[in-house]
Amino acid sequence: MIRTNTVILSTIKGIAYRLKLTSGGSGIVIMAEGESQPGIASISKTSGKAILTANTPKAYPKEAFEEAISLTAGMPYRKQGSVRLTEDAKLPVDIPDEPIPEETVVDSADYQKIVDHYTDKNGKLSYALINKEMIKFSHSSSIVRKMKEAGETMKAIRLYTVGTKFRGITGNRALTEAEVQKIVSLLDEVSPKGVLKEFNDEIKRGLKKK
Repeated sequence: MIRTNTVILSTIKGIAYRLKLTSGGSGIVIMAEGESQPGIASISKTSGKAILTANTPKAYPKEAFEEAISLTAGMPYRKQGSVRLTEDAKLPVDIPDEPIPEETVVDSADYQKIVDHYTDKNGKLSYALINKEMIKFSHSSSIVRKMKEAGETMKAIRLYTVGTKFRGITGNRALTEAEVQKIVSLLDEVSPKGVLKEFNDEIKRGLKKK
């Protein structure tokens, strides 16, 4: 993942960095103290302002993204080691030698397209619509049928179905499996029962019939 130098924020207790989006633009990632989920926003190519996703956690106000944009302006993109906050000074520390896998960061523009696609007329993210589309696609897909016949796992079938749908919605054919899973986990953050519960149940029923 391509990152810039990390900066310390004063708006909230946290750090931020820029990253190159697959769409060609720039984005901002904020890691707040005490939060396991980072905040992600794209940067408008016209206004230079932060464009937050619909489900950006409340821990990440727009003011924090605007400060991060200002502080990281002009910084070159570079490869950087994992970053964490120290317990005492709350300062970012580079850890280039630790074998810690880097957090999968999703292009916020891709995420927003998916949120927009599944937002109902009342402006709410519809989990019913998400599951309905996934179930409909899995029933009509010859590849999914062959996967079931071959004894593929529920996880593999779900990942293929969701990945195919998300790539079609975003237009990003390079969307990786890790990014697809990350998007699902982001949607899960605001779903009380799991965003794909109905779809998971449907796959289980189909596999039992086999």
